[in-house]
Amino acid sequence: QVQLVESGGGLVQPGGSLRLSCATSGFTLEDYGIGWFRQAPGKEREGVSCVSSHDGSIYFDDSVKGRFTTSRDLAKSTVYLQMNSLTPEDTAVYYCAITGSSCETNFADYWGQGTQVTVSS
Repeated sequence: QVQLVESGGGLVQPGGSLRLSCATSGFTLEDYGIGWFRQAPGKEREGVSCVSSHDGSIYFDDSVKGRFTTSRDLAKSTVYLQMNSLTPEDTAVYYCAITGSSCETNFADYWGQGTQVTVSS
């Protein structure tokens, strides 16, 4: 069965960094994109970034461009989100999801359970 498991969240101070992991199984990772999404309390879930099936990266949210980097390790079936220069506005539950091969979000039918990121002094 398809599984996506996020990890790496936690409490960090403003300006700090975290590296989130999305461990995948039950499908061929190189055939799909993997997107990162986040949801803050009282807000709708929004797209953050994505790595495509051909290992290209895109940003769904311009506010993270230059601070966040999405990457993929096929040998480990894992996708990462490196988050730098974190601000309190980045506080949210972060999810990974399967997308279309070129990060088409209408294919985001499989989601992980989420990992909490809290940025606070």
